[in-house]
Amino acid sequence: MKIRQISPDDAEAFVKLIKGVESDSPFMLFEDGERKTTIAEQRERIEKMESDRHSRIFVAENAGELIGYLIAVGGQAKRNQHSAYVVIGIEEEYRGQGVGAELFIELEKWAVTQNLHRLELNVVTRNEGGLALYRKAGFEVEGLKRHSLFIADEFVDEYYMSKLL
Repeated sequence: MKIRQISPDDAEAFVKLIKGVESDSPFMLFEDGERKTTIAEQRERIEKMESDRHSRIFVAENAGELIGYLIAVGGQAKRNQHSAYVVIGIEEEYRGQGVGAELFIELEKWAVTQNLHRLELNVVTRNEGGLALYRKAGFEVEGLKRHSLFIADEFVDEYYMSKLL
């Protein structure tokens, strides 16, 4: 397995990966089939992220195929440019095998070089695998976001989590 920064040439594989993760996980923001991003739109987003000093996309690759991703979106205002919001997704068959941990290691190395001080994310409180991964990566629960999502005909809560570097 290899962890690397994404390139615009990965746009098609990245669209496929995101759609696959969203179809396999009940905890992602977008439901299966809800995201309508085209390859051209994804390529443009990747290029834009590359030019943003405080944002980055990392991918996990196995045997030439993308199997996971971690997106860090940096603050755009002077007052929050020291922080980045994190989203992670891993193909179902690779979850629990250290892919997420490796993505977080790469994120932290990059974040330190960019003088970021805070990483943050939201996670559904029932997402035990995600919570375990985030805690292992050093994130702590800061608060509760009540009834923030509507999943499978019920409102669910999310935790706010962060890690200070």
